[in-house]
Amino acid sequence: MTQTDPLEPAPWPDRQDRQVQASEQARVHIWVSGRVQGVSFRAFVQQTGMMLGLTGWVRNLGYDQVETLAEGERAALEEFAQAVERGPRGSHVDAARVEWETPTGEFRWFDVKHSV
Repeated sequence: MTQTDPLEPAPWPDRQDRQVQASEQARVHIWVSGRVQGVSFRAFVQQTGMMLGLTGWVRNLGYDQVETLAEGERAALEEFAQAVERGPRGSHVDAARVEWETPTGEFRWFDVKHSV
């Protein structure tokens, strides 16, 4: 059995863990309400998702709600969720519900779906 030098720096296991987490595939489902109609909110969400390399969709849910579902790297999804909660200029998000889910890989691109 070999002894290790107690003064020698330990390997960086947490660094590798962070890299794995950053590239980990995930799925986020977000509902926002507030002033989200007539302010290009869906286009903003779609553009943000595509710029971050995500796939999924966004749609209106009635007068003051938007729903989006996205998949991709966890770090990109976290940035996406923050952007959706902030919204584009001219919008005002009163409330947001964010749920993390297991990715399915079902999407090929980021789409704007028809309103419900």
